[in-house]
Amino acid sequence: MLRLPTTALILVVALAVLSTSPVCAADKTITDPAQSGPDFQVQGEYVGESQDPTLSGKLGAQVLAMGDGKFQLIVYHGGLPGNGWKRGDRTEKTKGQSKGGRTHFTVDGRSAILRNGTLTLKDADGKAQAELQKKERKSRTLGAKPPEGAIVLFDGTTAENFRHGKLVSENLLLNDCESIQKFGDHTLHLEFRTPFKPTARGQKRGNSGVYVQSRYEVQILDTFALEGKDNECGGIYSIKAPDVNMCYPPLAWQTYDIDFTAARYGTDEKKTKNARITVRHNGVVIHDDVELPKGTPGKLPEGASPEGVYLQGHGNPVYYRNIWVVRNE
Repeated sequence: MLRLPTTALILVVALAVLSTSPVCAADKTITDPAQSGPDFQVQGEYVGESQDPTLSGKLGAQVLAMGDGKFQLIVYHGGLPGNGWKRGDRTEKTKGQSKGGRTHFTVDGRSAILRNGTLTLKDADGKAQAELQKKERKSRTLGAKPPEGAIVLFDGTTAENFRHGKLVSENLLLNDCESIQKFGDHTLHLEFRTPFKPTARGQKRGNSGVYVQSRYEVQILDTFALEGKDNECGGIYSIKAPDVNMCYPPLAWQTYDIDFTAARYGTDEKKTKNARITVRHNGVVIHDDVELPKGTPGKLPEGASPEGVYLQGHGNPVYYRNIWVVRNE
């Protein structure tokens, strides 16, 4: 039997560990705002006005944390998405870096400096053109109380209304569970919070989804300050992108209010009419009476039977609260 010197043996063990571990450290996942760090404080939404005719008066901006003091800046001409700006309106995008308590950007030959909650846009000569102040938007339906006759699925006291339901942080519901009660036509209200994962990208960044009737997924994902595609937050997965990306920054509480009409089937179990859905994300309509020609992948196929609300598990700790349903049958 070959006997290795102690130092060589240590090296072999170390190499074995590296060969079975990712080369890069796992993306840091933060679920508690109190532990979010300095990049989180910079990230967010900013609003202001400009008298400079090249900047269109009302302005909105979103600053997206990309990890390690790096950021992406999107300037919206007309205001923030859902509050003045709409798809197709003018935007400017750039990247920046934090250093010495300031975050610096360059935007189409101009510069921008973010410090202490104020984003200052300057012209090519360094003259200030606009100042935007940080703003924390809240959904107009946040904390909505269930109306008389509503079925309360989750109020923070117990997870027993969900299969595999699990309480976290004492009064929140962890994703990857399905309601025991089943529904046909109904209105659904729920509130959700994605984790802060600044170094993650794409579908690894706070992924979950609300499966209406366990058949039709309205995507949940941290896609703050992104385009808003069908596989991003608010999208009806594989069917339709939201009319506007209303995703708030991670760790902010967000709302879905969904009106759903189930597909209709004949006595021969053949579909005679497609399901329809209206979705309000943070109080703004992002899908208006949209026809659903098919189910979405990941859970149950289309069918005539009522089914539960599934909160998709996708390897990310997405939290829920204040979930209730009104039957419309």
